[in-house]
Amino acid sequence: MAAAASVPLRVCNQEIVRFDLEIKAAVQVTRRPPPPRAPRRAPLTGAVALQDIRDCPGPLSALTELNAAVKEKFRQLRGRLQELEQMAKEQDKESEKQALLQEVENHKKQMLSNQAAWRKANLACKIAIDNSEKDQLLQGRDTLRQRKTTKESLAESASNITESLMGISRMMSQQVQQSEETVQTLANSSRTILEANEEFKSMSGTIQLGRKLITKYNRRELTDKLLIFLALALFLATVLYILKKRLFPFL
Repeated sequence: MAAAASVPLRVCNQEIVRFDLEIKAAVQVTRRPPPPRAPRRAPLTGAVALQDIRDCPGPLSALTELNAAVKEKFRQLRGRLQELEQMAKEQDKESEKQALLQEVENHKKQMLSNQAAWRKANLACKIAIDNSEKDQLLQGRDTLRQRKTTKESLAESASNITESLMGISRMMSQQVQQSEETVQTLANSSRTILEANEEFKSMSGTIQLGRKLITKYNRRELTDKLLIFLALALFLATVLYILKKRLFPFL
């Protein structure tokens, strides 16, 4: 049963690691200059290519597609983290439960770090795209229309990132509240255990006293039996002596 129960845990951990690596590959910061402008790429359906966001040549619609793919990875990662946390709460052993909860917390911290790297990569890429578009403006390519589109796309992308960050913040707030409730429950359980321990100590003292009284009564009973036996022997001896004097006076 333990081996069967560990299979979902391993699968969930593997998926968490996979999503984490894919996100890192998409938002990893590099020092290489961005490559020349390339044709617009098709929307991503699988893992994001290494350093895609940082090296995205534009336009902003391509960056938006990449951000949508990364956002989906974050959504899937949060779902797996919730599943892992639920599995941790269902563990029978307290040590395994605490270890898994700690692992969940570590993954969440790593997810927040990836979120910050994602934002930095987006800002760097948008700056590069903006600079490239400014160069094109200097060359006379659709000045007013392209700048308006760039600003709208930038505002939309910033709004999406802000919304994602707010979602993560709300999730972290809920987790903190759940942790506080768990700590309060553990404190109440500790008080109950201490009270039960004190009651057991009191009962132990009462049992010891009862044992001493029973031992004392047993000794008293043995003494009473011995006295009764001696009294009966004395009585029989007296009866025999009287019978001897009455029946055999010459003896």
